Amino acid sequence: MLKSSFAGVAQLVRAPACHAGGRGFEPRHSRHSSPGVGHTLKKINSENGYLPLGKDMVFFVLKCLISGVLIAAASGVARRYPGAGALIASLPLVSVLGMIWLWVEKPDRLLMSYHAEATFWYVLPSLPMFLLIPRLLRAGLPFWIALMAGCALTIVLYLGTTWALARFGSGS
Repeated sequence: MLKSSFAGVAQLVRAPACHAGGRGFEPRHSRHSSPGVGHTLKKINSENGYLPLGKDMVFFVLKCLISGVLIAAASGVARRYPGAGALIASLPLVSVLGMIWLWVEKPDRLLMSYHAEATFWYVLPSLPMFLLIPRLLRAGLPFWIALMAGCALTIVLYLGTTWALARFGSGS
């Protein structure tokens, strides 16, 4: 009896440590087989509180396709009819689609009201970009420089808006 007690301790001591390529005191499983993707997906699906992963992916792809088609349509129309392309691009399609996607995923009136109001405040600092870019292009600057300057202006104005909203609030 005394011998078997020591035998157990000796066996535990002989088990290679995790950093030495062993798995500590757990039973050794084959390193060449894995539970597979199905097991991993089931584990992820059971742990999140949203749509199953497969439906999430389909919804994500659908959002990408619809959004991409709208952007492609705007640029395609703009090649032949710049005014009509600008009209399509100026429509708040991204904002509207964003609200639809948000509502489908999480129908919460308060969250949606905050989202819509924040969208309003962040549209304002993006507008001067559409005045700066044409002026720079007409002044002879290359397109990429004009675009970068417009984006830089927008970033600065976004930072200012974020600071102002945090300091003074948005009125809600």
